Parts: sequence; structure tokens; C-alpha cells
Amino acid sequence: MKRRDTLENQAKLIYLSIGSNIGNRVKNLENAKFLLNSNNVNIRKISSYYETKSWPNNRFPKYLNIAIEADTNLDINSLYILVKIIEKKLGRKKTKKNHPRTCDIDILDYDRKVQSIILNNEKIEIPHPRLHKRNFVLIPLLEISKDWIHPIYNQNIAKLLLNINNNDLRAIKII
Repeated sequence: MKRRDTLENQAKLIYLSIGSNIGNRVKNLENAKFLLNSNNVNIRKISSYYETKSWPNNRFPKYLNIAIEADTNLDINSLYILVKIIEKKLGRKKTKKNHPRTCDIDILDYDRKVQSIILNNEKIEIPHPRLHKRNFVLIPLLEISKDWIHPIYNQNIAKLLLNINNNDLRAIKII
């Protein structure tokens, strides 16, 4: 029994995407990193800042995004709850889908496993179901983990990027 407890408590490798397009975007991202690191999420690597237009409404303010590689002893449910607490603490309000926000944290990957959880009547899919279509996720992720393999599609980031529209690839800029 003790051996199983030891295995269950080993740190899990996770990847997160953090974005902001309201207020002081850099400060919002820095505060999110601080709060994650202060709550059992040991940040190992952080990408550069990347700026993109808002989607689907490019009249909204531009997003600033980063990707993070970390390890944690938190289970997936606790990590998701922590992410939502941090978003709220940083001023995120419940608005329409894809509307501007001070902080948006997505769990891209948790221990390289495919998972579906339901919390508060919300279905959460890991890996994030649209990460393979998003320039603002794949490019920062490539910067910090060139060898990352998508757990569902079993493709590396370079192959996933081949499916991204060239205009979308040109629309992202490093800050």
C-alpha cells in the first residue's frame, strides 16, 4: 500500500497556457505565475510573451499569452479549481464566450494523459480540445518543449503547426 501512495504523490508534469487582454496584461500574467508558484505548481519553464489579435472579434484588445511547463502534486480536479480561483482573484468575470478577460488559464496537458472531468456541471477535457488549432498556444509551447507530443493525435508540435493557416502564423508576434 505504501508503494502506491508514493507513486500517486509523485509530481505530475503539466503544461498551462495563460492569456490576458484587459488591464496591465504583463502584470496579470506575472501575478498568475506568482499565484501558481505559491500554490503547489512548481514552474520549470516559461515562454516569451506572445501577442495576438482577439478571436473571433479582432476589435477586442489584443491578447498577451505565455506557455508554462510545471510540475505539481495537485490532482487534476484540485489544479482546475486552483486555476479558476486564480482567474477570479485576478479579476476575471463571467462573460460571454471569447470576450475580453484579465486572465485566462487553460490546462493544456496533465501528465500526458487524456482525461475528462466534470466539476460544477462543467466538462473539462485534457488535453485542451482546441490547443492543436491555436497559434498562441503552439508557438509558446514549442519554445519551452520542442519534443512535446499531443496525447491524442500523437504528433509533435512541428507537425501540428503545419496545419495552422499561414496568416495565423504570421499574425503572432513575440514581445
